[in-house]
Amino acid sequence: MLSTLEFHATLPVQDLARAKQFYSEKLGFTEVSEEPGGLMYRCKDSWFVLFPSQGRSTGQFTQAGWETDDIEATVADLKSRGLVFEEYDLPNFKTVNSIADNGPARAAWFKDSEGNLLGIVQLS
Repeated sequence: MLSTLEFHATLPVQDLARAKQFYSEKLGFTEVSEEPGGLMYRCKDSWFVLFPSQGRSTGQFTQAGWETDDIEATVADLKSRGLVFEEYDLPNFKTVNSIADNGPARAAWFKDSEGNLLGIVQLS
């Protein structure tokens, strides 16, 4: 039943105004709606919500992501907006120029203004 429904993400934010500025300036989003309960954004055929929360994300795992056909171009564009990507250098996992090559997928990660870890992926 759920497989026929649209899926969306909800991300906690401690400072809604700060998050709105980050998503606008760094990621190029314009909110679809702004309510006391949060901000709604659309991406192609999906959507996500930023909601005010007293809780804070640990930033230790990917909470949401976007798929791209050209990860190098996407990463370069976001870096030109001042976005800082996470860099990893672990025994079995390493980023090169902010991008990890994991066989069937290449991915990059960044944190938003609220500490949410977000990803970009290019599938082979």
